[in-house]
Amino acid sequence: MQEEVTQGAVTLIVEASKMSADVLQKAMKKVLDEMQKVISNHKSKLYHGKQTLRQLMKHNTGISNIEITDQNIKAFSATAKKHGIDFALKKDTSGEVLLYLVFFKGGDADVIMAAFRKFSAKNLAKEKKPSIRKALSQAQEKTKVSHREREKVKTKDRGVGL
Repeated sequence: MQEEVTQGAVTLIVEASKMSADVLQKAMKKVLDEMQKVISNHKSKLYHGKQTLRQLMKHNTGISNIEITDQNIKAFSATAKKHGIDFALKKDTSGEVLLYLVFFKGGDADVIMAAFRKFSAKNLAKEKKPSIRKALSQAQEKTKVSHREREKVKTKDRGVGL
């Protein structure tokens, strides 16, 4: 098998009135360029970042997956992009809750765990931070209550002042 691959023959037919070294060199360069084009077309391009499952499988590495909910997809995609993770998303509609399966290369397991730690820390910080809308609505309620109290405490002064 190895001999068949390494030993090959190429037939080159050139029509010329006078065969010189320059003509032969140009013809050989043209043949080699065409061969390079054919080889480059057969190689499959490896994609990076978010991709389809088929493109991820072309990396020829083991694939692992995790489940993620619908709300967290966009935030996870940003975190994965920041860490340079190659991943594919697949929608899982078999259950009542809509879940997404995130497929990634097996070698990226450590990187994906670090990305998930950072992602979950970011989400926890976001949940702990008080909502500005809630604080604004509470402040509006306080001002309404104090305004009502201020209106009720009107004093009538009919006396003569000094």
